[in-house]
Order: sequence, then C-alpha cells, then structure tokens
Amino acid sequence: MSESRANAGGKPVSEEIELSGHIIDSLVLPRAFDAIMNQGGEFDVLEIRVGKKKDETSFARLRITAPDAATLDAILTQVQELGAELVSQKDVATAPAPRDGALPPDFYSTTNLNTEVRLAGRWLRVENPEMDVAIVVDRAQGRAFTRPMVHVKKGDPIAVGHDGLRAIPLERARENEIFSFMNSAVSSEKPKKLAIHDIAREMKEIKARGGKILVVAGPAIIHGGAGPYLGALIRAGYVDVLFGGNAIATHDVESALLGTSLGVNLGSGLPVEGGHKHHMKALNVIRTAGSLRAAVEQGILKSGVMYEAIRKDIKMVLAGSIRDDGPMPDVITDVLVAQDEMRSAVRGVELALMICTMLHAIATGNLLPATVKTVIVDINPAVVTKLADRGSWQAVGLVTDAELFLRELCLALSVEPSAAASSH
Repeated sequence: MSESRANAGGKPVSEEIELSGHIIDSLVLPRAFDAIMNQGGEFDVLEIRVGKKKDETSFARLRITAPDAATLDAILTQVQELGAELVSQKDVATAPAPRDGALPPDFYSTTNLNTEVRLAGRWLRVENPEMDVAIVVDRAQGRAFTRPMVHVKKGDPIAVGHDGLRAIPLERARENEIFSFMNSAVSSEKPKKLAIHDIAREMKEIKARGGKILVVAGPAIIHGGAGPYLGALIRAGYVDVLFGGNAIATHDVESALLGTSLGVNLGSGLPVEGGHKHHMKALNVIRTAGSLRAAVEQGILKSGVMYEAIRKDIKMVLAGSIRDDGPMPDVITDVLVAQDEMRSAVRGVELALMICTMLHAIATGNLLPATVKTVIVDINPAVVTKLADRGSWQAVGLVTDAELFLRELCLALSVEPSAAASSH
C-alpha cells in the first residue's frame, strides 16, 4: 500500500491514476468520474490527451482524493476494474491464504476482463480470466492464474491490494456490428431477422477459424417445439459445448420417446391423457439403460438434442438443482463439481448462445471472460435485461421465443432440421 493510502481516519488521502485507450468513446473516463464521486471522493484532471480519429487512443491522468484510506481503497477497486493504473506502480503484493478455502482480507477480486500483474518490473497476463475469483501468483515460475475461493489451499500466494494489478478494458468495435462494445440494449421491437443473420455470420466465421461455440439451453426449447432445430445445429457442427440441466434432458427424451413435452403433444399442442407422468417414464427408461449414452448405444434413444450431442460427441455438462425429478444419470448433482466441469469446458469458447434459461445462463456468464461474445434469448424482457447487464461487455439481447430464434438461425446457416421440426 502506498504511503498516501497508509493514513487512517480523519486525514484526506490521495493517489494518482492513469487511463489510456479508447476511454472516451467507450465511456470509460466518465464512468471513472462517476465511480470516484459516487464513493465520496474527488478528482483533479492533471493531464488529458484526446484521440481525434477512430484509430487514435486517448490518455488521462487523475489525482483522486478521498476523506480516508478505506474510501480511497474502495474507489481504486472500482476504477481498476475500468483499466486504471496507479502512477506509483509497484510489483504485485501477495499474502498467504490463511486456510483451505479462505483468502487474505484484502485479496484482489477479479473481473471477467483480461488482467495483468506486475512481476519483476514487467507485466504478465493472468491465465484463465474469470470474474469473482482470486489470483494466485507463482513468482518462481513467473505465472499468475485465477483460482476459485473454494479451491484455494492454505499458504497459496494470493494477490492483495491494488499495486501491480491492472484490468484491460475491451475497446468499442471500430465499425458498427452487432457485438459492438456494451451493446446490451434490449427491446422486443428490434428487427430480429437481421440480428439473427448477423449472429449466423459470426458463427460461420468462428467455425471457419476453428473456434468454439457454446449453447446454454433451457427446457423451453423442447416445450416450444424447437428441439429439432437445436439438434440440427449440433449435427451440422455449429455447437461444440452444450450446457443445460435435468429438465432439458428429461423433456428432450420425453419428446423423442413419447412425442410430448410436459405431457403436451408437440404435434397438436394438446394435452395427452396421463401425460403428466410422461417425463417420469422418460427418466425411468434412461435410468434403466444406465445413461443417455448407453440409451443411444442400445438403440433406445434415436432422436433429439441429447441423441445428436452424444452422436457428435460434443462436450455436454448437465448441472442439477434441488427441484430435479430423477434425475437423469448424466446430471451432475454436486454443484461444485458441475461448476468445475463448466469452467473447464468454456476454455476457448468464442461465442455463447444462452437460450431460455436464466439460472444456467447466469452461472455460465460468471465463468466467461469478457471477450466472449454472448447472445441472450428469452421471451421475457426482464430475463434478457438481467442477463445482458450481468457483466458481459459484448452481449446481444433478443426478446423472442426459442422456436423463432432457432428456426431463423438454421435458415441463415443453411442447416436443414429433421423432418420432425416441420411437423411441429
């Protein structure tokens, strides 16, 4: 901690910071001003240089003054999340974890932005950026990497304080495109077809360079008759990772075996007599077979999203919840194990489609770096807004139903759904 921050109660303290990059058009500088004032601090602009062309960056040096050290620390925490660097920069400080699963009191809590630590006078990129975790600094190997609190071991060298730490803010896109910086506005009246075709174009580009696409899928995909479209995307190679819960797996199997979802006939839209227990029958079939994969291998499960995912051998993580029936044998019921499986699976993902699933989407969003482009689809505007505002810097929100979105996406990608889709 710098000398200016070592002063305690009653005496104003100050620190100088620098911000550089596209800090004007990406609203980083005004957000820094707001953060300082909202926490009860003041600032003086000591130097500012404004880029006059789109490809020119800007620079600002500020002196932040706060009534006490605690307030200044709170301000510095917020402005560092915007990419601010301390002028009196030192190497990163560390302190040992006091026990397994616990952190030193002044640990640095990460954002989802790319982050760097300063070691021996040079900046080093932190491996596997993720929000709300700690940074372990291995000085001997010259490495720094994120580690969730629950996995911290006693004695781990944890980054603390503010010195030697900086987040790298994303820059606003230089041209107008759907995933432009902070594009999180949500409206049910936006033209969806154009947006979906832009998303399809992005998916094609990602697959052309060997990138990975993640789909976080909710059971409404099956209820609304959109399962065949998602299955077609998987079959065509546009899905590399699939996240979901017990519900989508259960109702997908129900639709494949019995033609219903929640006991409603997917062809006619009418309830089926005794349909309320169809999902239990589906669960029983798979549990008797041993697993979803075993059901496919035994010829029991011959269609559906789960069938296509297993046939394509993509990475699939089904995370359970307290309300699950069954559950499916493939569902991970230990939330920490499921979280680790998801954390591992998102490595290298460039685009995430989150379709009609609020809780799984929030969980996934917390694991994704800010550089991952995110599409949030739900019929409820409040859900789309909630997800789009949860820290993703490149989020597109679409208020629509899963069937419309996935059908149009298949059309834009020239992907043919199975015959079952047209019958729905």
